[in-house]
Parts: sequence; C-alpha cells; structure tokens
Amino acid sequence: MRSIEPKILYFGTPVAIVSTLNEDGSTNLSPISSFWTLGWTMTLGVLKDAKMAENLERHGECVVNLPSPVMWEVVEKLAPLTGKDPVPEEKTKQFRTEKDKFAAAGLTRVGSEVVRPVRVRECPIQMEAKVISMHELGGQKIAVLGGGLAAVVEVLKVHADEEFIVDGTDHLAPDKWSPLVYNFRHYYSLADKELGKTFRA
Repeated sequence: MRSIEPKILYFGTPVAIVSTLNEDGSTNLSPISSFWTLGWTMTLGVLKDAKMAENLERHGECVVNLPSPVMWEVVEKLAPLTGKDPVPEEKTKQFRTEKDKFAAAGLTRVGSEVVRPVRVRECPIQMEAKVISMHELGGQKIAVLGGGLAAVVEVLKVHADEEFIVDGTDHLAPDKWSPLVYNFRHYYSLADKELGKTFRA
C-alpha cells in the first residue's frame, strides 16, 4: 500500500440532476455526484461559482432528480453546460452557457407539486425539497476549485415510477431500481447480483 493524491474522491457515488430556480423563473439543471441522505434530509455538495449554488442561496427550493443508468449520456450532455453568463473565467475552456438545458439534453419538464423548480420527467425518481441551511466547505483542495458549499435540504415529496415500487407499498424495489453511479469520472450501474441485505431490510 502507498500514499496517493487522486484529483477526486468519488469512490462510486450516485448521480443526480438538480433542478433550481433561475432569476427569470425558469429552471436550471445541474448534474452532481456529491450528495448523501439521512432520513429525509439530504446534503448536496456544490462548487461556490456554480449557478446551482447561486440559485439555492437566492431561492431555497430544488428538485433532486435521479437518473437511471441508461441516462448517462444525457447527464454527460449536461455536464459541460452552465447557467452562468458569462462563463466564469476558470471554466471557459470546458464549459459554455446554456439557458435551456432541458432542450440541450432532450429532457422534458413536468410541474412540481410543492416547489417552483420543475421536475425531469425522464428521471425515474424525483424528490422535491427545500433548503434548510447552507454551509461553506473548508479545505485546501476545495479552495483551489474556488470553494464549495454544502446545501442541506429537506425532502418534501418523493415521486417514483410505478415499475420500481413494490406492489401495495411505498417501498422501492432494490432488485429493480439501480442508480447511475459515478466512479472516478466514469459512469456505472450497480451490479445485478445482490450480495446480501442489512438486518433492517
């Protein structure tokens, strides 16, 4: 074993497409792979110069849309787009401004029930949420990227495609649902073979 310094520490994390509200009332889409949940509280990691961070600070609502593995190319279409105009100087080589990310990625808007940003119809799971708090992230590595924020949100409503719900319950079927996973800048789905289950299952 040896010490290493990888550029990122994404040891296999799910991908989300987060809907937030722009100044003009339109919805911005931001693909992220830094988030985790405890109960119905979720923490979203976002760079400070991102349009998503600006939108969450101004209008504290969002939708966390979870794409299926077959949507990885859609996520990749969104990845080089930003709602910022002009593009921040440090991003000009890789990013371009795009006001209508739904059209750019071939996605469909569907109205939300309790928040203003719209949902992504193609994503099998959509979670409407409100911001509880925003926290600045410390650390030298994140500072090099311009700084980061942890947005703590409370999920208010969950929508899921019928095919992934256990009949007669409010439970998602783990043998049917598979998140799109981001593993060191590569996209994966979960393996089909179940290894086991927790005692609480």
